[in-house]
Amino acid sequence: MGITARGVGLLVAASVLLVAGLRFAYPELALLGVTAAGAVGYALLVALWRPRLEVTRRADPDRVSRGEPARMVLTVRNTGRLRAANLLAEDRCGDRTVPVPVLRLRPGRDTTVDYDVPTDRRGVVPVGPLRVTRRDPLGLVALARSYSSVVPVWVHPRIHPLTAVPTGAGRSLDGRVDGVPQGSITFDSLREYVVGDELRRVHWRTSARVGELMVRENVDTSLPRIVVLLDNRASAHPGRDPESFEAACEAAASVVAAALRADLPVSLLLVAPEGLATPEGPAGEAAGAGIGPLDRLAAARLDTGDATAALRAAATRLRRDRLGDTLVFLTGPGGRGELGHLGALRGAYPSVVVGVFGATEPAPAGATGIVVVDAADGAAFAAEWDGVRRW
Repeated sequence: MGITARGVGLLVAASVLLVAGLRFAYPELALLGVTAAGAVGYALLVALWRPRLEVTRRADPDRVSRGEPARMVLTVRNTGRLRAANLLAEDRCGDRTVPVPVLRLRPGRDTTVDYDVPTDRRGVVPVGPLRVTRRDPLGLVALARSYSSVVPVWVHPRIHPLTAVPTGAGRSLDGRVDGVPQGSITFDSLREYVVGDELRRVHWRTSARVGELMVRENVDTSLPRIVVLLDNRASAHPGRDPESFEAACEAAASVVAAALRADLPVSLLLVAPEGLATPEGPAGEAAGAGIGPLDRLAAARLDTGDATAALRAAATRLRRDRLGDTLVFLTGPGGRGELGHLGALRGAYPSVVVGVFGATEPAPAGATGIVVVDAADGAAFAAEWDGVRRW
C-alpha cells in the first residue's frame, strides 16, 4: 500500500491547515484540514477493498524452439457479486509489462487478453504474476496486489536436422565390447530379489554363495547409449554474450532430438550442474528436476565457478558411472586446450566426439580415437555430423 505524491501533499496541507486553525483560532482553516485528512482516510478505505478476481493463463504453446511463435492467453474474471472492479492491471512477461483492460469490470464478467511471448533468445521466460493496482477516485492512494503465479515458457535452442545417429557399441560386465548394429541381450549386473521377479532370472550359484536370492539384470545392447556433455563454464565461452555457447546448445539439442526420434537412450549432462536458471514462483519447475533434456538446455546458463575443478568432476563421474558408450562433448574456444581430460574416458566410452565452437584456430587433436570437429555454429556442426558419426 502506498500514498501517492498527491496524497502526501494533501496530508501535509491538512496538517498545516489544522495546526494554523487551532493556533490562530481560525475554525475555517481547521475544518479544511480535517476535511483534507478525511479525504485521505476515505481514499485508504477505498483502496483497501480487495476485489475478488479469478485469473487463469495458458501458454500456446509453452515449449517452443528459438524464433518460433508463442502466445500467452490471460483471462481475468470478476467473481464478486456487488461491485464493479475499477482497476488498473498489467501482466509481466520477461522484462516487459503488458497492460490488461480490467477497468470497470462488472460482477460475473471477464476480460481476455493475448499477446506474443518473446522467443528471440533461448531461455526460460517467466510470465506473471498479474499485478493489479487499486486507486481511489482522487488518486491519493494506490494499492498493488499480485494475482496468479509465474508460468514459465521454455524457449529451446534451434534444432538442426541430423542425417543419422551413431550405431554405437555394446558393453557388458563380462569384459566384451562389440559393435551391435542388430543387437542382443547381454548380462549387465546382479541385484537382490524383490517380489514379482521371475524365478528363471535368479542366479542360483551366486545366491548360494551370498545366502540370499540374486537376480540377473540384462541390458539391450542393440541400443547405443548416447551421453551429451555440454560445457557451460564461462571460461570455455569467453565474451559478454558468447555465441559459441548458443551454438553448443543448438548442437546438443540437435543430437538429443535425433536420438529421441530414433528411440535411443540419451543423457544430457552439464559440466557445471548448478548452471541452470530456475523459473520463479510456485508454478516454476525446479531446473534439472522432472524436466526433459530440451528444457534443461533452455535453462542452461554459463557458470563462473572453478572451471578446472568442474571439468575434472564431470570427467570423474563419466568414468565412474559409465553412462553410455558414445560421448559427445560440446565446448567453446576456451576449452580447446583442455581436451586432454577426455583422454582418460576412452576406456569407458568407445566413441568420443568433441565439438569446438567459435574457435579462430583449429582445435588440437585429442587423445587417440577422439574425433574433434571445429564448427562455427550449430548448423555447421550438423553438416559435419554425417562425416563423423561412423566412429
